[in-house]
Amino acid sequence: MTSSTSSSSSSTSPLDLIQAILRNGNTPSFESLSELLDNRQTVVILTTSIAVIIGCVVVVLIWRKSNGNGQKSKKPLEPTVKGPVEDPKVVDVDDGKKKVTIFFGTQTGTAEGFAKALSEEAKARYNKVVFNVVDLDDYAADDDEYENKLKKESFAFFFLATYGDGEPTDNAARFYKWFLEGNERGEWLQNLNFGVFGLGNRQYEHFNKVAKEVDEILADQGGKRIVPLGLGDDDQCIEDDFTAWREQVWPELDQLLRDQDDAPTVSTPYTAAIPEYRIVFYDPSDTLVEDKNWHNANGHAIVDAQHPCRANVVVRKELHTPESDRSCVHLEFDISGSGLKYETGDHVGVYCENLAETVEEALKVLGLSPDTYFSIHTDKEDGTPLEGSSLPPTFPPCTLRTALTQYADLLGSPKKSALLALAAHATNPTEADRLRYLASPVGKDEYSQWVVASQRSLLEVMTEFPSARPPIGVFFAAVAPRLQPRYYSISSSPRMAQGRIHVTCALVYDKTLTGRIHKGICSTWMKNAKPLEESNDCSWAPIYVRTSNFKLPADSKVPVIMIGPGTGLAPFRGFLQERLALKEAGVELGPSVLFFGCRNRRMDFIYEDELDNFVKKGALDELVVAFSREGPKKEYVQHKMADRASDIWNMFSEGGYIYVCGDAKGMARDVHRTLHTIVQEQGSLGTTEAESMVKSLQTNGRHIENVHFYQITSIYLASRLAYPPEEYLIGQAPPDRSSTTTIEASIHRWNQQIEEKDRIDYVVVDLHSWTQSQTTAVARARRRSSFDEKNRSFIRRRLQMMMKGKMLMCIGEDLRVTGRTHSVDCDMFDRASMNLNYSL
Repeated sequence: MTSSTSSSSSSTSPLDLIQAILRNGNTPSFESLSELLDNRQTVVILTTSIAVIIGCVVVVLIWRKSNGNGQKSKKPLEPTVKGPVEDPKVVDVDDGKKKVTIFFGTQTGTAEGFAKALSEEAKARYNKVVFNVVDLDDYAADDDEYENKLKKESFAFFFLATYGDGEPTDNAARFYKWFLEGNERGEWLQNLNFGVFGLGNRQYEHFNKVAKEVDEILADQGGKRIVPLGLGDDDQCIEDDFTAWREQVWPELDQLLRDQDDAPTVSTPYTAAIPEYRIVFYDPSDTLVEDKNWHNANGHAIVDAQHPCRANVVVRKELHTPESDRSCVHLEFDISGSGLKYETGDHVGVYCENLAETVEEALKVLGLSPDTYFSIHTDKEDGTPLEGSSLPPTFPPCTLRTALTQYADLLGSPKKSALLALAAHATNPTEADRLRYLASPVGKDEYSQWVVASQRSLLEVMTEFPSARPPIGVFFAAVAPRLQPRYYSISSSPRMAQGRIHVTCALVYDKTLTGRIHKGICSTWMKNAKPLEESNDCSWAPIYVRTSNFKLPADSKVPVIMIGPGTGLAPFRGFLQERLALKEAGVELGPSVLFFGCRNRRMDFIYEDELDNFVKKGALDELVVAFSREGPKKEYVQHKMADRASDIWNMFSEGGYIYVCGDAKGMARDVHRTLHTIVQEQGSLGTTEAESMVKSLQTNGRHIENVHFYQITSIYLASRLAYPPEEYLIGQAPPDRSSTTTIEASIHRWNQQIEEKDRIDYVVVDLHSWTQSQTTAVARARRRSSFDEKNRSFIRRRLQMMMKGKMLMCIGEDLRVTGRTHSVDCDMFDRASMNLNYSL
């Protein structure tokens, strides 16, 4: 007993042992260690302590490695994210300095680039002024904040792109909707001096629609134009359009921003610095392996262009027969569990990679190792921003091969700014001079012909100038723009294809004027995609949904006319799936007809069985197909429309909607002309009236509003400078009480607006539908046929007084109430004047 007690009192405690171990060398004896192992409490404490120590060591090692080598990218195909912009809240800080806010609404980054370019040069010219470049979507959290903040602006520029069918860009959509709905605000922007530059493509009917409307409303609500509206045309050289508009800005800003004691403007021309990222290179052996495993969920609350989600390809099939020398693919993306949702008629944006052969060519041109591992940065090593704010958004650290594959647009024609960047790094003086010439105003025509018209790609141009080898930081910042998503009309309805997005894609495979075979990046990928039904190692892509205005009528009983040759059928396949689902649910459907076109029934009649099934089950009443390569004469959809002119007009008369999807440059224009002829002949209208009626329809890819009846609700102002006349809505009479008194009050209100528009040459009065909801007095007057005489005479007299001799034109059609028809003469003002207006 005594011995035992003595031993216990002299034994080593667990803390003594741990302390001895940590001191490296003062280790207890074997006997003491043995005693500790017999004590369960001691063992637990010991093992836990050792585990904690080891864990701390591992964390420290990982932290050091992370700081030394940079973080790896777990998403190698991270889509372009918005670059840093100045915090718009700084606009509210009153430090006594003049401030200019430069807003941008961009889809591909061009508008943002122009906004930043204007800001950089302006900062060099006016060093006492604060310039802020602001994303319209980041400017305000809600509508009230838009109004409150915009009221405080004194100087603002808007760079606004229009895409598709006159739609705003994603980041400008919220502002655009709010701004257009604010007609009741009055002249609340009297303190604002503004300028607007639009980015669009003249091939589309609604060329720069967004910029035109914003510019007009800003002026109507009290703003003062610094410079006239600039209209950039991407079908030509939009950079030249921007440069010309920008040169108009400086003399005006000199008057607005310079104080009397300011030094005079320096005569030395401003030269923009070539953008360049700071590059950090890494030893490939020290970098972590890139993880290419995306998850369906993107980790964000929303799925958009900046935060797409992974979607596996589950179905892929060729739609053309073996007899065809072309290709069209049906593809299905699996979106189940991703949180991604869409509506019939929406678009899907697909991020794809450059082809391996394209990347190899780029590596050869750059003369760098494909395994070069690097990261790009917009700040200096000390954390301060690099000079200039026109750097594109960054992408995660990766190898050069990955960067060229996933982020660089290598096949587009280079912009003039890219040619200047190449010239700055060309070692051959002759090549440098040639590049600068092509980018100069003097070389505008040659640039348009040699680069744009010939569709020379960036890689082709760099091959022509082998001494121009920019460093990586310049190449990705100033030479190669970011690879953009490709958009496709979704060819399915979520009612019928739950958890799937269907795409109908024609393979792009063309020979350019230079002899280069151009392969579409995304269409080639879809053609070669490996679906899940064939392999678990299936193809996938980051995707997101872009909403569209291309929707079926809210009233399912409204007649529907669909015109879509080739892959223009895609959204209508979704429409018909939607209609079939509604019919099977017991919903009554209105009449419908589909005009489809292809070359030959045996080659490219895509979805033939499905279309026949839609007719059989009542989702489609009539399928009209034009085969352009079967008969002795080429026959297209517009010819089939002309054959059924009476049916189309009758569907119009019943309030029908017409949809057109397809080639904007060719087919859509032919359809427009055919509609003009149908309206003129079937409606017994003159050329002017028919053209104005068709003009009101939106014939390129979105639904066209009901065009049957007319009511005096709108007065449009038309400029003599434009043909066809560009129209600007300046006011509306209440649609529910269009009595004589109401019209007189409206004319009085419009009078003040019209008098302020010196450039207006004539007025167009647009007659829209009278409905049975009109006041009893008006209905009685029209039943007595007195509307034609009394009201027309009153309106004509008041308008003539108001316009003080300017020309007048009226667009009209038969007016119908309770089944009775009263004719309204379309030359109610002056037939000669109307003809003169049309011939301007």
